[in-house]
Amino acid sequence: MDLSILYRGPLASCDYDCGYCPFAKRRDSPETLRADRAALERFVAWVSAQTDDRISVLFTPWGEGLTRSWYQRALVVLSRLDHVAEVAIQTNLSSRTAWTVGADLDSLALWCTYHPDQVPYERFLGRCHELRDSGVRFSAGIVGLPEHLEAARRLRADLPDDVYLWVNAAEGHSYTDDEAAPWTEIDPLFPVSRFPHSSRGHACRAGESVISVDGDGEVYRCHFVPRTDPTERIGNLYNGSYRRALRARVCPLTQCDCHIGYVHMPELGLYETFAGGVLSRIPAETPVPVRSAEAAGIRPR
Repeated sequence: MDLSILYRGPLASCDYDCGYCPFAKRRDSPETLRADRAALERFVAWVSAQTDDRISVLFTPWGEGLTRSWYQRALVVLSRLDHVAEVAIQTNLSSRTAWTVGADLDSLALWCTYHPDQVPYERFLGRCHELRDSGVRFSAGIVGLPEHLEAARRLRADLPDDVYLWVNAAEGHSYTDDEAAPWTEIDPLFPVSRFPHSSRGHACRAGESVISVDGDGEVYRCHFVPRTDPTERIGNLYNGSYRRALRARVCPLTQCDCHIGYVHMPELGLYETFAGGVLSRIPAETPVPVRSAEAAGIRPR
């Protein structure tokens, strides 16, 4: 079985202070950190034992994971397993990258977000070059806020052409065609992010070949469908109950506006665009060709 897992444990602390993030500068208690470490180590042991499956993992912590040694170790361990196709993490790239030397670089990948108001430009760019010089696959990206535009242009100009720089449409922000144009020049796939995707009743791989797992091993279809409905619980990873509940499903939500969600909608064809890097957001082809909103099956709000 091919299975992609979005894992999010208890960790919620972050070393950055972004104004739009509820986890900015949050500190976890020692008890929470111990629980997060134990949960992650249990998850890694479980993945290690699933040798009959082909597994891909994306760590999506609420906070910053790579400042914690146990996330670095988890990525190294999982990358070296023959049955793990890809293991990736969303990170602000604030920590050093030397830990990657022990990883299998064919399967390790990083999803790196640049926060212009939180880190000196040279430091983030330097870390990107460290990764590239070390042969670590990664994508870099930025939230498409107007005040970020010049920083995004500068970063695009300074990164090699074969490094994909993605732009996320800012949450709650709409773009006129004129406003969207400069972002599309930076990220030819920005039209895919520009508008939320209508999803209610549409097919999605979530709940069939993609699952969301929390620190207790509880399994749901994705991070976004509310978990207050008990029928949305698929099962538990560690007692195996999730497995018999995997099946094709349609999305119950009106729309999906996050890449880690809509990338799994077959109608958008993004598995082909990101072949080999679906979870880490690394396109199969760089530089990527421009993709119009119409070609992406997107309708403006």
